[in-house]
Amino acid sequence: MGGELDAASGPSYGVEEEFLLVDKAGRPLALSPEVVRRAAEQGVELQLETTFAQVEVATDKAASSTALGEQIRSLRQAAASSARQAGAVLVAAALPPGGSGPGPLRGTDRYRWMSDRLGMVTDERENCGCHVHVEVPSRDAAIEVSNWLRPWLPLMLALTANSAIYRGVNTRHASWRNVMWSRWPSAGPPPYFEAAADYDRAVTMLLESGAMLDHGMVYWHVRASTRFPTVEVRVADVPATAAETVLYATLVRAAVVAALARYERGERAPRVPDHMLRLACWSAAREGLGGHLIDIANCGKIVTTVHLLGVWLATLRPALEELGEYGWVCNELRTLMREGNGAMRQLHAWQSGENTADVVAALAAATLA
Repeated sequence: MGGELDAASGPSYGVEEEFLLVDKAGRPLALSPEVVRRAAEQGVELQLETTFAQVEVATDKAASSTALGEQIRSLRQAAASSARQAGAVLVAAALPPGGSGPGPLRGTDRYRWMSDRLGMVTDERENCGCHVHVEVPSRDAAIEVSNWLRPWLPLMLALTANSAIYRGVNTRHASWRNVMWSRWPSAGPPPYFEAAADYDRAVTMLLESGAMLDHGMVYWHVRASTRFPTVEVRVADVPATAAETVLYATLVRAAVVAALARYERGERAPRVPDHMLRLACWSAAREGLGGHLIDIANCGKIVTTVHLLGVWLATLRPALEELGEYGWVCNELRTLMREGNGAMRQLHAWQSGENTADVVAALAAATLA
């Protein structure tokens, strides 16, 4: 994700999506090496993840929602086909719908360090997120963009929540993944940073305290890349459909464009208290798209997720129009409100008989919708 900004089209962006390999009852299957091999034979690169029941796909840089969508749909089709050939079902779900107990970590020194050092914190290893990368002109810009994005992280989470059913249980949360992921000492909403040096000091403290092994374990919901001038937004569950992923990534891109405009005018992001932001993230994980959230910018007022989404859309409209995406985003949001997101799909399938096979079938269909 390196390179210069293109003033005509806006910053390029790309997506990483993680998927589960399961049987028809939602139990994780340790088949990722076979799936990766079969995909490679088709000329498609998949990546191994933390456990052998996961695979990851990564797009190239894209300049529009159309270009990004073509890549995501193609990668999902190839991954699902390779999984089917290996005897597994590929599902875009943030946690396993069925099974019991965590699967084994891949046998690398890095993952062994995590397990030995952090113990049961690592127990839900098979969790799948969606990471959006957006180009920025400098690392200092990435830090300030992170500050501007902080108040909207709970809404991003509610929009993409996709882990309501976990190992045969209705968790009563739209994103149980986020609740479990928050146990990691280097995860959750990032602090407010004055500058890149402030960011670096926080990372150094995490490393020296033994909370992290390396910079790759900076798992904050937003982080600056150590290799490229990009900002990476990591708050989301992997969305159920390709359309949801493209919509979410395009909104994130517009949010970065809006933040960069403020940064270039010399404006500073509002200082959202850490305790308020963490509470808002928990509320978003609990409530999801169909519930109520904390409106951080409006004195902590409780509003519907849909209302807050409308506020965000109005805020992003100039950036979306600049990118030529506003009309498309409005249409996609209407579709999402009508059809529901991943957590809603899971709960709808679960309520038909509390059967994880029904949830898997719904997720498998949505993954390739």
